[in-house]
Amino acid sequence: MTDHGARAATPELFAFDHLSAGYGDAIVVEDISVAIREGEIVSLLGRNGVGKTTLIAAAMGLVRMHGGRVRLRSGDISRTPAHRRAALGLGWVPQERRLWPSLTVDEHLECVQRPGFWTVGRARELFPRLGERRTHRGGELSGGEQQMLAISRALVTNPSLLLLDEPMEGLAPIVVDQLTDALRAIAANGAMAMLLVEQHADLALALSSRALVMERGRIVHDGPSAALAADRSVLDHWLAVA
Repeated sequence: MTDHGARAATPELFAFDHLSAGYGDAIVVEDISVAIREGEIVSLLGRNGVGKTTLIAAAMGLVRMHGGRVRLRSGDISRTPAHRRAALGLGWVPQERRLWPSLTVDEHLECVQRPGFWTVGRARELFPRLGERRTHRGGELSGGEQQMLAISRALVTNPSLLLLDEPMEGLAPIVVDQLTDALRAIAANGAMAMLLVEQHADLALALSSRALVMERGRIVHDGPSAALAADRSVLDHWLAVA
């Protein structure tokens, strides 16, 4: 796990500076200041409805900003549209997957791929099932296969920061195990930072080096994942973990 000294020496990749954002006039996340460094794996935890998905959406420019800034490699991207943020290095795996029902697996990947380590071939190696289903359309895939495709679609854009919003939600345990192994493989490559929103706290903490906890639209905890995993009283307090 990355210690504080090592993290401080790693260049900053992405940051929220006093961000407040929401939907219409409603402010959902308020005064968020947090930075993610190159190659850092960060889990974002909290009960349902505290603002985690809104924060991920704010990173992609998909909600209304009420204050603060969003920065990528020190450049202000607060007013940059979502498609440009993707081109600049943000990869997004939305909670609802947002696949194109009429496109095949290969077409999903080929139409967005950009040069870099993650190619369509490497995505198929990561998820062999996608190779078997390469000619099937998005609407013909199972839930687990759709999630594999959603992750692969983000990977082949070769982002600097991968944003994952509840990637394990509603999936069978065997599929969760497969996706967990895949995320470990992505993290082990070391070239990509990740911000992982996940209700399975123990799983998220095992995958990440650092953990953020949200409550009522604010960050209330920021520290090493291993320390939080070891302190069940803190987990109980913020996450109602039994």
